[in-house]
Formats: sequence, structure tokens, C-alpha cells
Amino acid sequence: MTLTVDRAGLDLADPKAYADERRFHDSLALLRRESPVHWVDAPGYHPFWAITKHEDVLEIERNHPIFLNAPRPLLGTAEFDEMNRQRAEEGIALRTLIHMDDPDHRVIRAIGADWFRPRAMRALEPRIQELAKRYVDRMVDLGGECDFAQEVAVHFPLYVILSLLGLPESDFGRMLKLTQELFGVDDDEFQRGTTNEEKLQVLLDFFAYFQALTEARRKEPTDDLASAIANARIDGEPLNDFDTASYYVIVATAGHDTTSGTISGGLQALIEHPDQLERLRREPDLMPLAVDEMIRWATPVKEFMRTATQDYQLRGVTIREGDAVLLSYPSANRDEDVFDEPFRFDVGRDPNKHLAFGFGVHYCLGAALARMEIRAFFGELLPRLRSIELAGTPESIATTFVGGLKRLPVRYSIA
Repeated sequence: MTLTVDRAGLDLADPKAYADERRFHDSLALLRRESPVHWVDAPGYHPFWAITKHEDVLEIERNHPIFLNAPRPLLGTAEFDEMNRQRAEEGIALRTLIHMDDPDHRVIRAIGADWFRPRAMRALEPRIQELAKRYVDRMVDLGGECDFAQEVAVHFPLYVILSLLGLPESDFGRMLKLTQELFGVDDDEFQRGTTNEEKLQVLLDFFAYFQALTEARRKEPTDDLASAIANARIDGEPLNDFDTASYYVIVATAGHDTTSGTISGGLQALIEHPDQLERLRREPDLMPLAVDEMIRWATPVKEFMRTATQDYQLRGVTIREGDAVLLSYPSANRDEDVFDEPFRFDVGRDPNKHLAFGFGVHYCLGAALARMEIRAFFGELLPRLRSIELAGTPESIATTFVGGLKRLPVRYSIA
């Protein structure tokens, strides 16, 4: 079947397309060339403009007073959008930082900001190094062959972020399962069910857990991020139950799933580009650049949506007031006008103006933590690595939002 721009646009609303890297990037490349501001009217979805050029994604991110996160911050089916609208009217909807605009966004973001500043990161670094060693040792214990994505990559950043929150290790498995169900709603393996009610129940389970946590931290505050969130005050009043639980949800889920996706995607890239693996082993000072190249390569957050508050001209196309736009980060991060040979994995790529963490006021709160975790893991792994190869076919999760590899079978030798 010949790929047309209309077919390519529909792939942005097809979770299975995101799991097929070649198909997906062929579609994005065609849209960048022939229809960079493209109207998508996919069955089962409210229509939207697909924005696929780096420059245009930046322009919309910069114009945050014109392009709002609310009421449609993520791509969902029309039915799911309607259910979320109804729950928002009832005051019981998920309302994380990615759902908010200023002034609420600025005020709510500040609650956890100090926990991700450089001083806090420096204090956390020894613990991250310790955990990195633990999980490389875990690879040794697994006997030279494992599913790296499921047995190593998901656990290391999960342990980091949930320790930062102050959750007991006994609850980590529960948080992992809920996260996989939340981001895997379109994946046959990870979804809890196929109905909106079943999908909603995942959020309600998160809320129930975090409401109990909030009560405990308000009763007996501790020195962790969970206490900072539970005891925060806005104009002298605590956050309501749903805003508090929503804050926990975004930290606990995005804080590890995106990083684990990058660590798995980064290892796959090194295996498939052995010259880059050897280069990084010879030149460990390249690690900061290599980390950003892994992040660009994997781009675990696939899209955010914005809604125009007024008519806006972009590349000669009029985006009407009320129209939704989809910002495609994987496409922006492969833009030929910005990246030299964008489909070449280069551990020394510099500059690397990727948009995997977003831009502007909505820039990822945990970006420094993610970089530190990835740097620590590969900084521990590579000096000990003797050999590594694929032991099967990697598989990616079906999603339109957050995702990466769900299977990465590898065979290796580690000292």
C-alpha cells in the first residue's frame, strides 16, 4: 500500500503504529516533508492538527498563553475525552501538571520543584550510584541472559523515584503494575481491560492509594517528597484530595516509566550500533552527550496536545480558535532541518537540541534526575561489560502517549 499523507496522519492516532518504529518514522518523515501542519480526522477521535516540525513544536510551546493544555492535554478517543470532561465537571478528574495552565500550573509546580533542583540532585547522587550498581549486579545474578526491559530497566528508576517519594519498598510492585496499566491502556498485554470503566478503575486505584498516603503524611510528616505534597498550602489551604493524588500520580508514573524506556532504548541502540558502544567505552567523558542522544533516540513521551485560544497562522495554515494540535516529539527529534543525519545514533552528538523534555514553562520537572539516573546506570555498566547482543526480538508497547520497549531480550557477559 502506498503511503499517503492522510494515511501517515492517521498513524498518529494508532497505538500499534507507535510500536512499529519503521512504519511510524516513515509516516512522520512524510508529514514533515509534505504536510507539516496536517489535519487528522481519525475514526473514534476528535480531529486535530498534527505538528511534526521541530521549529513548529517550539513555536507552540513558547506561545503557551495562546495554546493551552486544557481541556485536552493528551490524545484520547472521543469517548474517553467526553468521560474526562464529565468527571472534570464533577471535580473528580485527574489534574496533573500536564493538565494545567498558568496560574495554577506555576503554583502547583513549585510544590515539588525544590526536590529536583541541583542541590537536591547532588544529595541524591550517591544513592542513585548505589542503586545503579545494584541493578548491574542484578544482571550478573541473572546469569548472562535476561529480558532487560522487564527484569532490570523498569526496576532501577522505579526504586529511585518511589524512594524519593518515601513509599515503602513493599508497595513498589503495586506501583509498577498500576503504571503499566495506566500507560498501557492500548496494549493488549498491559491493559487492565478494554472498556473506559475498566481503564478508569486504574486511576481510582491510584487515587485510593495516594489518599491514604496523604492522610498518613498529614498526620505524621516525614522528610520526603510525599510529605511536601501532602502538606503543601495554596493561599493557606491544603490541596484538595484529587489535586494531591494527581501530583503523586505524575511523579510516581512519569518519574520512572519514561526513564526506564530511555535506558532500554539506549541499550538497544548501543547493541545495534557497536561502533558507538566501543566509542563510549573508550571515551567515557562522552557520557553526558550519550545520555542526551539516548533520550532523543527513545523519546519516551510521544505527544502532548494543546488547544488554540485564538486563530493562529502556522506555515500558511490557519489553526482556528478551539482547534486541538498534537505536538509530535518523536518527529521533532528526527527533524532533518535540525539534526545532522537524524537517523544516525551518535554518542557524541553536539549540539543536540532534542525536545524530549518539552520546552518552556512545561519543561519536564524531573529532567535532571532522569539524566543522572541514565548516566549512573551506563557509567556502572559499560566498564564492566565484556560483551552483549540481542537474544531475541525487541518489542515496543502500543501507545499514543508514553512508552518504549516492553521486551529487550539480551545475552551478555559482565565482570
